Amino acid sequence: MKSGEALQQLCYIINVEEQRWLRQAEKDLESARDSAKAGHYEWACFQSQQAAEKALKAFLYSKGLRAILTHSIRELVLDCSKYESDFSNFLSQAKVLDTYYISTRYPNGLVGNEIPAQYYSEEDASQCTNYAGLILRIVKRFMSS
Repeated sequence: MKSGEALQQLCYIINVEEQRWLRQAEKDLESARDSAKAGHYEWACFQSQQAAEKALKAFLYSKGLRAILTHSIRELVLDCSKYESDFSNFLSQAKVLDTYYISTRYPNGLVGNEIPAQYYSEEDASQCTNYAGLILRIVKRFMSS
């Protein structure tokens, strides 16, 4: 295989991978909205965190990165801002979404006797889906440019 063909194949592989992550991010956000409508606010919050995480990873895959191991939205936003400074405008939203990674799924992630299904509210779910939607939109904007 000639070097030009190898480079073309590598670009194709990168594009396929970034699109896979972006499509899953879109589905996770759709699921988050469905969960919120069904009153499963803890799942809406977690799925929003997942949507943002996967969208940001899609962007980083589009830049050629491969070993993206963190689940922190804040860390991913900081990594993305190395390529596009506008990502840094979403640090506060990223920090909020980070708080939903564990506590929405595990009873011992919360103080007191409530379980995640009782603890999280419609307002929490709305905030999370809005923040994830903002992050997904900026990722799409930069991936299409």
